[in-house]
Amino acid sequence: MRILQRYVMGDLTRVFGLAISVLTMLLVVMGVAGEAAKNGLGAEQILKIIPYIIPSLLPYTIPATLLLTVCIVYGRMAGDNEVTAIKAAGINALTVLLPSFILGGVLSLGTFILTDQFIPWGRANIEAVITQAMEDIFLDVLRTNSAYHDGPHGISILVSGVGPRKSPQDRPKLLRPMFRYRLAGGEVATITAREATVRFNLQEQQVELTLHDGYVETPSGDTATFEQEKRTLPIPTPTDTLKAPRNMTIVTIRQEIRDLMNERSDLREQQMVNTVLSLTTGNLKQIADAEPVNIERQDTSRRERYNKLQTEIHSRVALSCSCIFFVLLGSPFAVVYGKRQFLTNFAICFMPILGGYYPVVLLTMNLCRDGVIHPAWGMWIANASLLAFASFVLRKALRH
Repeated sequence: MRILQRYVMGDLTRVFGLAISVLTMLLVVMGVAGEAAKNGLGAEQILKIIPYIIPSLLPYTIPATLLLTVCIVYGRMAGDNEVTAIKAAGINALTVLLPSFILGGVLSLGTFILTDQFIPWGRANIEAVITQAMEDIFLDVLRTNSAYHDGPHGISILVSGVGPRKSPQDRPKLLRPMFRYRLAGGEVATITAREATVRFNLQEQQVELTLHDGYVETPSGDTATFEQEKRTLPIPTPTDTLKAPRNMTIVTIRQEIRDLMNERSDLREQQMVNTVLSLTTGNLKQIADAEPVNIERQDTSRRERYNKLQTEIHSRVALSCSCIFFVLLGSPFAVVYGKRQFLTNFAICFMPILGGYYPVVLLTMNLCRDGVIHPAWGMWIANASLLAFASFVLRKALRH
């Protein structure tokens, strides 16, 4: 019995390892690398981000690859009448299916760990590489043109030169920079310094300038000297930030949820206090002013963020567990309808999943984010549907 299960598990792990390696490499080389090159990243940056991209791809490739694996292994066994021989020997078909269920459970746990730990880690490192690349492009523009202009934000920088980067950690110096920016009233202020350093902060979506030994000239002509002055610019090309729920660990998400709940409670208390004070003083006009509307708008924004964070937690668990549900359906299906043409098995089994499971997942995810349904059960609707079909097919596989 154990020899048979080891034999099946060996086939499953070999086929899965080969399939996941080929599929992931194809996605990296043909998809991600090409897209990165279109966005201006060079070969050096692409090679740096590839090790961080792979963990981000695995949670999406593992379930489909696992389904392909069980269709190949059990389809071949059924096509060669090995399953029939096993049943004729008095061995329950569940004995043969058990290795795939174990592999599905292990990969579900692994997918969850990848989604919760490695994807945020990989994203942070990718952001670091992109930050470095954007800094280099920004400095190359200043080095070549001695100027940078951002018309929509009313910002311009003129420099006499850009110092060399002595090490990867070193911040290049802007020599004799002149920083001009438009004030709220439309006037232009000017800051001139001996030198300045630049730092890109993708998390805050801004460029941080630190100017040394200079002076500020106001529109009225007044000047003020300084030893060090810090200014920020909007980032030239906005990118996804690390604040997106998908780029956060569950521990971080839960902490932000607690903060949001406290902020919403404080807002409600503030609104109640303001209303009571207005009623006490007879200032009814203040109740109808824009402040309550503004508080309600802030509360709505926090509630939307709360729904997204809650949905992210439950969707990670539900989508990670899709591995075991795919196996529960795919393994008995390949046994019952097994053929040597494993691609036919895979297509017959995967097309309903592609046309039914994933649209249901996307629909329920959007409904959960909008607060229509609770993600604690909403994100499991698609898995429950798979389980219902799997139980029907499994009964047929275990018959006789």
